[in-house]
Amino acid sequence: SPDGTFLMFASGQRTEDGDVVRVDLVPRAPKFREDQFRDLFGPTSPQPLTPRTQQPGPQTTPPPSSSPATRDTAAQSDSSASAAAAARRQTRIVFDDIRRRATALPTGVDASESAVSPDGKTLLFVGRAAGQTNLYTWSLDETAASPVARQLTSTPGFKSSAAWSPDSKEVYYLESGRANVVTVESRAVKPLAMNAEVDVDFTRDRSVVFQQVWSYLRDNFFDPAFHGVDWNAMRAEYEPRIDGARTPDEMRRILTLMIGELNASHMGVGGPPAQTPYTGRLGLRFDRGEYERDGLLRVTEIIPLGPAALAGNINVGDVIAAVDGAPVGRDTNIDSLLAYRAGRQVTLRVAPKSGDSRTVNVRPVSTGAEKALLYRSWVESRRAYVARVSGGRLGYVHMIDMSDVALRQLYADLDAEQHDREGMVVDVRNNNGGFVNAYALDVLSRRPYLGMQTRGYPKTPARTQLGQRSLELPTVLVTNQHSLSDAEDFTEGYRTQKLGQVVGEPTAGWIIFTWNQALFDGTSVRLPRSRITGADGTDMELHPRPVDHLVVRPMGESYTEHDTQLDAAVRVLLAQIGR
Repeated sequence: SPDGTFLMFASGQRTEDGDVVRVDLVPRAPKFREDQFRDLFGPTSPQPLTPRTQQPGPQTTPPPSSSPATRDTAAQSDSSASAAAAARRQTRIVFDDIRRRATALPTGVDASESAVSPDGKTLLFVGRAAGQTNLYTWSLDETAASPVARQLTSTPGFKSSAAWSPDSKEVYYLESGRANVVTVESRAVKPLAMNAEVDVDFTRDRSVVFQQVWSYLRDNFFDPAFHGVDWNAMRAEYEPRIDGARTPDEMRRILTLMIGELNASHMGVGGPPAQTPYTGRLGLRFDRGEYERDGLLRVTEIIPLGPAALAGNINVGDVIAAVDGAPVGRDTNIDSLLAYRAGRQVTLRVAPKSGDSRTVNVRPVSTGAEKALLYRSWVESRRAYVARVSGGRLGYVHMIDMSDVALRQLYADLDAEQHDREGMVVDVRNNNGGFVNAYALDVLSRRPYLGMQTRGYPKTPARTQLGQRSLELPTVLVTNQHSLSDAEDFTEGYRTQKLGQVVGEPTAGWIIFTWNQALFDGTSVRLPRSRITGADGTDMELHPRPVDHLVVRPMGESYTEHDTQLDAAVRVLLAQIGR
């Protein structure tokens, strides 16, 4: 705080909302609103009245520089600033019971990056709610009635580097690469017009970038022995190659080759993101052979809940003959016809196998949205498969990665699946990692200890009734060689805690905890800095997690309905359950 009597900081964990915490460095006496009311009627010092004296002739106002009042005000201001600085210097922290003087503000959002205003009256923080990041303020006035977080901005872009103006009336911040300023009182936002000219000498830049990448890895690579690679020799070998790079892309490819010598996962070099066409997707799959042979886009699959499925009147076997009036043929790129059409109405001319053609209006979705629909369709097919081969006894859940979104989906799927099943097949095949393995394992590892039954309702486990996520059913885990990173942490935890058998293929052996480091020219490099070890103390990097039952799917099986790894998982779990 400006007077040095308290500090504030953001505190949180990755999958939990962040808090803003206030710590009073010295004990403080509480302030009450009643005191303010009494002060209105307290004794005040009488102010002497200064009679107005009439002066002959025109009256002039002295210039500000020569005004005694101005000089007095400036002196008072300097005196106040000196007093405030002195107060900060003289603050003596009282460490006794300092923990008791720490309080978390009930902001109601996922808070981070806090800063107290220069006048000490308001806290500024970055908060995340409903999937968006915005700026918020919080009154530090103890006498305020029920303070709440006040939202300053309401745009979808990511905000960072927020800072107060000296007069505490404005806040400057960055959003999506642009600088903005918002007035605290009115919440009016305006961009800051800034221009800059930069002269780039690539022949010098590439040498500096090379030095940065080589040095960052020298100082941060998790294995000080560099996996047996002479890192100084790599510098001597690759520096002349960098000197021959003609473009930033060539430079980054050479850097990637050098990094590859370390034979480690989670590594790479990237550049500024490139703008690619935003292609709309229809939620349809087509017969590739017929398109290559005859130039016809014949529908072979309609993705559930996709644009075509929601529009209706499109069937498997139909041909998409035109998009917004443009005919579709062998030389037509349908992606070009749908470029930048996501979220906008598109008219398709649909030709059935027999009968007249018809028009259908659809609203394409983004590629990412279509991929999500395809994935959920695949999950539903695997769930139905497990239910069929287990005779309805087992449920099925899959985690596509180890993100907080996937964790919430796991909760939802378990809620729907566990009620009438005897066990659960947990599938982390093709899971590319994240950071929530411990939370997912908690749901599987919690054991029953009480039951609760409300009159007229079925008996339920106490944990579930009381609101704690808990499966409390036997499980089996399915992995493959594309289960990597945090999926391997999950597999190691599953084995170590003896939660069940592991079926499928050993994992990737691809797990280091990694940071992303930005370089001065926009290049970024991944820094694997933290070693991950298994329960036996050995490195997990380059050491896949083993399975209890090795099952390798035959080549081409994924194009059929059959799944030998799920078949084996069902057999293992049913044998464990018995009956």
